[in-house]
Amino acid sequence: MDARLQRRVQRYGWDLAAGAYEPLWQAQLADARGALLAMAAPRPGERVLDVACGTGLVAFEAARTVGPAGSVLGVDLSGGMVDAARQRAWPNALSNVRFARMDAEALALPDASFELVLCALGLMYLPDPAQALREMRRVLRPGGRIALAVWGERSHCGWSAVFPIVDAEVASEVCPLFFRLGQEDTLARLCAGAGFSAIEQRRIATTLRYADGDEACNAAFVGGPVALAWSRFGAEARARVRARYLQAIDAWRQGRGYGVPGEFVVVGAAVPERRP
Repeated sequence: MDARLQRRVQRYGWDLAAGAYEPLWQAQLADARGALLAMAAPRPGERVLDVACGTGLVAFEAARTVGPAGSVLGVDLSGGMVDAARQRAWPNALSNVRFARMDAEALALPDASFELVLCALGLMYLPDPAQALREMRRVLRPGGRIALAVWGERSHCGWSAVFPIVDAEVASEVCPLFFRLGQEDTLARLCAGAGFSAIEQRRIATTLRYADGDEACNAAFVGGPVALAWSRFGAEARARVRARYLQAIDAWRQGRGYGVPGEFVVVGAAVPERRP
């Protein structure tokens, strides 16, 4: 897929998904967020950048940890996600966090302006994740840290059938790089290529639990990465896609509900300190 087209698909797709994302995915992604923040270990007073921040779930946790002496900037390509994050900031009464729409591959930020960069389940959607990592390194000061989370191996993610099912309807790949970063040590090697050191990787098995088929399908199609394609399907296509997806995850049905396996890869790394 052309890089510009891929960015548009992701931007407008996540705009559509913004309202449904948290209700459908907050609990499902808790293991990834927890592992990412544990790997990152934000410290009081640090300046933190959260790339592909979505509705701010990671950014708010980081803001509480760095405290009033620190700050968090959350950036996302989707204006809908940024607006949702800003709306959540008011009831959370956090004055040390702000949000802006920004492309992860071209961060409009000064060099060496953060101690910590986070990116929770965002790199898989980018046309050039290696360029995004170079940008993240650029905005980190020497000795600064990065913590990244991506989905793991396709074979370990039972919900992965959503992509070929949707691709068959639109005659293209909706997320062509989605599972590539979760293969073996791919993400760790990309970090090394971007100039990071002290690289650590963890794999985390998880289970995505849904109360029923409607919830499972809404998470897959309404609140996730194929939301733009789903929005353009007619009634017949939606019924066909739902039926195929429910058949694909039937092995993990538990009564009316589902417990679908998933896997995350979490990588932490650092920018080398400058030598005297």
